[in-house]
Amino acid sequence: MTIIVTGAAGFIGHSVAHRLLDRGESVIGVDNFNDYYDPALKDARAATLTAGPGFRMERMDISDAPRMAALVRDNGVRQVIHLAAQAGVRYSLENPFAYEKSNLAGHLPVLEACRHAEGFTHLVYASSSSVYGDKPLGGEGFTEDEPAASPVSLYAATKRSCELMSAAYANLYGFPQTGLRFFTVYGPWGRPDMAYFSFTRKIMAGEPIEVYGEGKMARDFTYIDDIVDGIIGALDNPPPARENRILNIGDSHPVGLMDMIATLEKALGKRADKIMRPMQPGDVTATYADVSKLHALTGYRPRVMLEEGLQRFADWYRGYYGAG
Repeated sequence: MTIIVTGAAGFIGHSVAHRLLDRGESVIGVDNFNDYYDPALKDARAATLTAGPGFRMERMDISDAPRMAALVRDNGVRQVIHLAAQAGVRYSLENPFAYEKSNLAGHLPVLEACRHAEGFTHLVYASSSSVYGDKPLGGEGFTEDEPAASPVSLYAATKRSCELMSAAYANLYGFPQTGLRFFTVYGPWGRPDMAYFSFTRKIMAGEPIEVYGEGKMARDFTYIDDIVDGIIGALDNPPPARENRILNIGDSHPVGLMDMIATLEKALGKRADKIMRPMQPGDVTATYADVSKLHALTGYRPRVMLEEGLQRFADWYRGYYGAG
């Protein structure tokens, strides 16, 4: 079977494509290799995929509707994992039109391509925990039935809009879809704009780190291999026709920002000089997932604890960047 993975040069897409190849699938990767962060990292990820058989990369923008339709149609594609998007909450304050183009004008061509494909069986697409807004620490994690009425960032608004677009297409045209609300994903080959990655870069360079929210925020850190388990499990278990199923995918155990930093310091063997900053626009205090639906469907259960996962990331970082 040939499966399309959009965002295949991105952090999660790269790992998902590798897992599909490992189990014998043919994979077509789609990515525009934009410069939101260092394109050299995206090139390096792509090189690990093209080094073996069964994979080809299409350098293109997902908003190119005719090309996306032809790619699905001409290759007999029956399943798509749509991960390409403009990520980042804070960047949406600086460059809002990047989110309109990638997340809205990019999602629609994927929907159109899938609905016209003969025998199409399942679209899995990336949403975000950002749709939930804020949550105080304590109590249960977010459940899928409680997105925020008023998103706190444009990024969150575009992701919620994609869910609604998918719901309309599932109802109108019948093909099954699964939207995955990702919580904080980390690990080797990660995104340089993420806090653990940027902290690492600065700590290794002997520079101070800026800790927002006075260090009182918490996140549901989930290791990349566990995330891929959940994505593939969801792909292999499509919902019934005309259903747009929404699932959380995370670790379900929030970790305080200061605890994450302490764990990272241990993995790097270096102390961080911390500058405490207030909350930034669009940030939320805490996010953590109730993953009971995904567990019931696939047996999903994250296995990699933060200490082990950050140590693996630190080892990769030293190897990739030649850091001491």
